[in-house]
Amino acid sequence: MKRTSASFDTHDMKQFEPEAKVGLIATVNPDGLPHITLITALQAKTPSQLIWGQFSEGLSKKHVRANPKTGFAIMTMDRSLWRGKAVWTHTETHGEDHEMFNNKPMFRYNAYTGLHTIHYMDLKETWGREGLPLLRIVLASILTGFAKPAARPDTRVRILKPWAESLFNRLDTVKFLSLVGSDGFPVIVPLIQCQASGSTRLVFSPFAYGEDLKELKQGMSVAVFGLTLQMEDVLVRGVFGGFGKARGITLGHMDIDWVYNSMPPLHGQIYPETELRPVAHFSRSEA
Repeated sequence: MKRTSASFDTHDMKQFEPEAKVGLIATVNPDGLPHITLITALQAKTPSQLIWGQFSEGLSKKHVRANPKTGFAIMTMDRSLWRGKAVWTHTETHGEDHEMFNNKPMFRYNAYTGLHTIHYMDLKETWGREGLPLLRIVLASILTGFAKPAARPDTRVRILKPWAESLFNRLDTVKFLSLVGSDGFPVIVPLIQCQASGSTRLVFSPFAYGEDLKELKQGMSVAVFGLTLQMEDVLVRGVFGGFGKARGITLGHMDIDWVYNSMPPLHGQIYPETELRPVAHFSRSEA
């Protein structure tokens, strides 16, 4: 059982400050479904407060205003990991935190725009520093790769585009799963061993993070976020179909029913495909 704390270790807080890290926030959409967003500008302001900056519009920024319960994960370059739960409280558009973020090299020279809004969250609980169980992840990935052909569904439907399908199978892709817990908070679980078994299904061995994956229940909606070292990413959501045997290996599987592009500058739903509509209204800015 994890030991939880309502505050960060002050030494750990320094590890969150560099921009070169993976910062993830899990939110809950209006339908009660999990969503994951990459937020590299995620760090601790105090032992009990998290802050992050916004430069683009996306679904997570809307979700937290309607439902402030969030989950978070921070993974640093030395493969240390921090996870937990937090409650979104408010935003600011100026002040010392706004200046601090916009003076960081990554955001000061951002190709799109600076960070225009700073979000604040109160820490509810964290499990402290975790080290990635690399051996178990490697073995779980090998088991998943060996068994996944037998778990491929018999369908001609294509959901993931070839690029997205290959992203989930690349060696340099890290993956994280989110589910909504019984307390209403979304939880993030590393799922690096997860792979695509065709374009409609993701599969994974529970050999790594098996205790966390016990929270999965058949029929539960889950989200999986894939991110490469080149900062390419894709978010999918679907229904967890349970654990079963494939080639004698225990595999969990998720059947995909929704795909989302969260990469700037254009966020949007990829699947189900949305109808293209002509632009009917134009606005002219004043000189």
